[in-house]
Amino acid sequence: MKKLFTSAMALCFGLASMAQSDTTKPASPDTIKIGSIIIIKKNDEKTVEKKEEKKQDDDHHDVEIEIKKRKEYKPSNISTNWWIVDLGFANVNDQTNYAAATAPGGYFPGGSKGQMDLRNGKSVNVNIWFFMQRINLIEHVVNLKYGLGLELNNYRYNSNIRFQYEPTDFINTDAQVAKFDKNKLAADYITVPVMLNFNFTPKKKRGYGLSAGVSAGYLYTARQKLISDERGKEKIKDDFNLEPWKLSAIGELNLGTLQLYGSYALNNMFRSGLDQTPYNIGIRFASW
Repeated sequence: MKKLFTSAMALCFGLASMAQSDTTKPASPDTIKIGSIIIIKKNDEKTVEKKEEKKQDDDHHDVEIEIKKRKEYKPSNISTNWWIVDLGFANVNDQTNYAAATAPGGYFPGGSKGQMDLRNGKSVNVNIWFFMQRINLIEHVVNLKYGLGLELNNYRYNSNIRFQYEPTDFINTDAQVAKFDKNKLAADYITVPVMLNFNFTPKKKRGYGLSAGVSAGYLYTARQKLISDERGKEKIKDDFNLEPWKLSAIGELNLGTLQLYGSYALNNMFRSGLDQTPYNIGIRFASW
């Protein structure tokens, strides 16, 4: 009888231990449990962190953290960037034959090359692009880029020169010209740029790349602004013998959040008299 009772007790304890359920959450291949922290990795959505507390029978709290993959940037085949602004410096490559230009009856009689020198820190270029558009050509790496905007150039001179247009176009350096505190020639163009764009990081909105192409601009206004103690403020509007069309080689360098631009004209700035080729370089503020 004693042996029968002992065997029955052993059987009961065995059944009780088998009936006990395991409360531990099974781990899947993408789940890691460290103590009371459960890390769940999912690869189909944007990276987020989600914390959730689950009360266990023993009043112990587990913390679940879900880590999901960040969505990649997917560029569209046609993207538009509105209201881009360029800020830079303007200058000219002066190849004028001053022996002929400064001779009596020339375009710059009695003048010298030094009198046409610009104030580099004060000669500026500001471009306002109404829009720029980018069209995918090859896997978003090679794109066609074009736009429309205003190219505003301000050339500041050190000397007291005045652009005259009556009776003919010439530059006045006569002693009667007042001493100017400010002497600026402004030339503004409406411009269409066309470039081939190479985007080395197409899966990033602000990536790395470069663009190269040409632009065509039409001179829609020009003026000279003069300030002196003798005459006060003067503003003269004319074309000042400037070439109405401006064709330029242009380039753009994208370095993440920093964008640089440059342009170099392919034709003379003036119709005759002077041989000066304008160029600009600066920073571009755009969203891509």
